[in-house]
Amino acid sequence: MVETANAEPHAEHPHGDPSRRDFIHIAAIAAAAGGVATLAWPLIDQMNPSGDTLALASIEYDFSKVVAGQQAVIKWRGKPVFVRHRTPKEIAEAKADDHAALRDPATDASRVKPGKEEWLILIGVCTHLGCVPNFGGGAYGGWLCPCHGSVYDTAGRIRAGPAPLNLFLPDYTFTGPTKVKIG
Repeated sequence: MVETANAEPHAEHPHGDPSRRDFIHIAAIAAAAGGVATLAWPLIDQMNPSGDTLALASIEYDFSKVVAGQQAVIKWRGKPVFVRHRTPKEIAEAKADDHAALRDPATDASRVKPGKEEWLILIGVCTHLGCVPNFGGGAYGGWLCPCHGSVYDTAGRIRAGPAPLNLFLPDYTFTGPTKVKIG
């Protein structure tokens, strides 16, 4: 038997080697999926809550080093919080003004926790335009906003100036003899 040069020993696949073609398809699909994931990740990741917001949703503070007549300023949810250790004189002044003509009426007892009246915890942001008031200014012995002159008493109640409301009270609970949880 004589073979001719034109005869083919086996038939070749009409579209090339099948295993090679399958590999190219799989590689292209994998590259496309990787590209889609790379583009989609920033969109998905930005939907997560900010790390600093989660970390400060509630905080616990040890107020044992804040002596009577002083205050600590801590940061919570991006705002200053005043943890004020009031003196007996400050408490008496605040109680004496419970029935004064107040723009935003509130008693001293409604602004502190029962049995812990020496501790006043306030969000330290002026209710007028959001400035941070300083303690010890003004005619009422409390806080004075340096920007527009709002004056707060020793219970954080607005007494004079353009602010419409008292300094806000955050949600807080005492978790121990020297610890408070804010938020």
